[in-house]
Amino acid sequence: MAAYVSQETPSDDKALLASGLAWIEAWLEHRLGIPAARAVFEGGEWGDTVVLDYPSEAESDLWITALCHYDTVWPAGTLREWPATVEGDRFTGPGAFDMKAGLVQLVWAMTASSALGLPRPNVRLVLNGDEELGSPASRPVIEQEAARGNVVLVFEASAQGALKTARKGVGIFEVAVEGLEAHAGLDPHAGVSAIDEIARLILHLHAQTDLAKGTTVNVGIVEGGTRTNVTAGRARARLDVRVSSDDEMHRITEILDTLSTRHPAATLSVAGEWNRPVMMRSPQTGRLFAAAEAAAKELGTELSEAFVGGASDGNFAAALGLPVLDGLGAVGDGAHARNEWVSVDGMLERTGLASGLLAVLESSPELFLREPEVAADAGAR
Repeated sequence: MAAYVSQETPSDDKALLASGLAWIEAWLEHRLGIPAARAVFEGGEWGDTVVLDYPSEAESDLWITALCHYDTVWPAGTLREWPATVEGDRFTGPGAFDMKAGLVQLVWAMTASSALGLPRPNVRLVLNGDEELGSPASRPVIEQEAARGNVVLVFEASAQGALKTARKGVGIFEVAVEGLEAHAGLDPHAGVSAIDEIARLILHLHAQTDLAKGTTVNVGIVEGGTRTNVTAGRARARLDVRVSSDDEMHRITEILDTLSTRHPAATLSVAGEWNRPVMMRSPQTGRLFAAAEAAAKELGTELSEAFVGGASDGNFAAALGLPVLDGLGAVGDGAHARNEWVSVDGMLERTGLASGLLAVLESSPELFLREPEVAADAGAR
């Protein structure tokens, strides 16, 4: 774990991502052996995506797609002031919680399954290096590979120990206004303030938040103007939108499509997109959580589930109609924060859970096997 966390893999550093991925693949080969199949998908300016197949030692019909991103939000050089450290039950280091511990747990779970002679399905491991940026290059790969399988397990960090069976959809947008510059003191009526317009729009956008329906609209960045004595000719606002249903996604889309300026001389444009669809708790996901509960019971522990506001690559798979169980990674806290930490005892427990879950899934594959035409339809969406 310390060796992996000590590989710096910031999302915006192609060279470090490449070297980090090479280290990961060498480590995987050492722990799991040479994969039966390997495919590399170029990430362009972002990290590449690698897909590795580890078939069951028995002839299983069930394929598990395991999603693990290897990029982190931490810039190059962070390790100099914050190295991987263990203090009691706490392991700290950049990216440990989000989500390097998750991959470590999966690998040791598969190792334990082999050592103990436990049954497991086929595992297809998808490693992407752009998740923290919204998975711009890896999304089609994730959708393609997930549609080839039957069940998706996401080894993102847990929600204070709870598995994640539903996630909000996420939209990232930018609203830009063009006004008309003029001298603010000498000729105050000649200009059209883009800042005045954007301020009104921000109030309107924030008013669309509906916590009862699970919808939040947050303008997190505002820029505009050139000087205090110049009526602002340009302004823009960048916003993050989270929704819990497709209906709310459509409502916010309509709001953005119908935005208008107060002054007729001002012009407005909206850019951006829905970055991730809503991950709903489907009946299939409910059965998958029940399988995890059964595995936890065998270990003498209990599981809980959570609906969270953050999104992951699991959202893409859920939108294809696949059963998705997320949050199988670390028990700890502090994602994207300097207090990011992982419970060492929690890693051992969750490694056992992952191994047990694989065994439970292999014992009841009929619950998740899909007819070929269903799989084909899912992949075409």
